[in-house]
Amino acid sequence: MIQLVDLKKEYAEIRVDVAEAIQRVLERQWFVLGEEGEGFEREFSTYIGAKHAVGVNSGSDALLLAVKALGIGQGHEVITVSNTYISTVDAITRNGATPIFVDIDPTTYTIDVSGIRDRIGSRTKALLPVLMYGHPADMDEILVVAREHGLFVIEDASHAHGSEYRKRKTGCLGDIACFSFYPSKNLGAYGDAGMILTENEQLADELRMLRNCAQQQKYYHRIVGANSRMDEIQAAILRAKLKHLDHWNDARRKTATRYNDLLNDKVVTPVEAEFAKHVYYLYVIRSEKREKLEQHLSENGVQTGIHYPIPVHRQGAYLDRCCDASLPQTEVICQEILSLPMHPWLTEDEVTYVAETLGKAFS
Repeated sequence: MIQLVDLKKEYAEIRVDVAEAIQRVLERQWFVLGEEGEGFEREFSTYIGAKHAVGVNSGSDALLLAVKALGIGQGHEVITVSNTYISTVDAITRNGATPIFVDIDPTTYTIDVSGIRDRIGSRTKALLPVLMYGHPADMDEILVVAREHGLFVIEDASHAHGSEYRKRKTGCLGDIACFSFYPSKNLGAYGDAGMILTENEQLADELRMLRNCAQQQKYYHRIVGANSRMDEIQAAILRAKLKHLDHWNDARRKTATRYNDLLNDKVVTPVEAEFAKHVYYLYVIRSEKREKLEQHLSENGVQTGIHYPIPVHRQGAYLDRCCDASLPQTEVICQEILSLPMHPWLTEDEVTYVAETLGKAFS
């Protein structure tokens, strides 16, 4: 079986580095908010080009705390997309605010900037673009709209470790950015972990307080926060992996180019906008015959996925919250998308096999 993601091959490459990282933590016997977490915050913020980094225990909590730290809550609205993992939208509603959906660009699968202005109202507080599948959103246009209306910009960069927008790393372009280090990500922990980046020192201090049960000093809590600290073992593992991220991303891009060459006359292949450097967290094709392709590939030893089959505004949790959403591109795309195997250890022969097997589904 050709795996959608192959973490065993990743581990085989870095097992010595990982063992040394874990050993450092075990010998130090300091497991939360220690040297490894501080080291990873410093190294990741330097890699992205952001001033401040705050490690948390998941990408979901990164989004949740980012919205909270910006003072967004009851009576406010946040504009985002429905073609995303549900945590993006949960971060809005769990803070008491209302998600307002905009459709997506059918080529990049990121927010359709042309639809944002029509959705801005008196209660709008922020724009929350999702950097989907590893491709940046058109941030210049988003930032122009945000400045015109006095809105915050929150980058959901959970798919986009190392991606670039106009030669700048994503994650330092808005007011705040959120990353997930779920194990399958381009930079993944061995469990859950997340990170929040910002240029604003006061905001970073607020986030550090919020992630630690909102303690200003031990056992003193001015507001309600969360127990959302990145543990030292995950931080140490992520430090070990970070130095490999660029060459892993390069391998993903080479694989994507090979897929594109082999598949562009069979299915709709991913697009890389002129302003973007795509890092292909997922290699997502489109076809009206998705179910046929999915079944044929599975029967012939190729694992696939769908990211994501049901848009958020069609989820049971949101049916009574999003009744005014008209998202035709999102609706169509969710019926056609299929993720093919994508990771840095795919061989040329494996990519060729996937492409040839897919082609035979049409014969």
